Amino acid sequence: MWWPSWRRWGAIAPRTERGAATVLVLAAVSVVLMVLVAGLALGSAVVATHQARAAADLGALAAAEALQRGVGSAAAAASGAALASRNGARSAGCVVGADESVTCRATTSPAFVLPGTPRRTTTATARAGPSP
Repeated sequence: MWWPSWRRWGAIAPRTERGAATVLVLAAVSVVLMVLVAGLALGSAVVATHQARAAADLGALAAAEALQRGVGSAAAAASGAALASRNGARSAGCVVGADESVTCRATTSPAFVLPGTPRRTTTATARAGPSP
């Protein structure tokens, strides 16, 4: 006796598989969305790190340049901290060393974090001035 091929191999009849593609598409879309959200969180952390580094670098350079112009160390440190703050980071302060080198710290936090995770900050430190 002749049976359709799906019967011969013990497969389920095509009539009973209605909606299986919908479930597979929904699963694929949910995986893509999870990867996208994780990528956004990672990208936001990378951008925050770059922003903190740039702000610390510019703050240290501004303070070192102010020292070269003959401004006092307190005013130079204040100008470096102000420039770091204007670049989108919170300045953790600039310190003028004994050798007239300047060390500035800046912190930022990512704009996007995964729901349910704590908001963390990234800190960058930069030094400008004569070589040690």
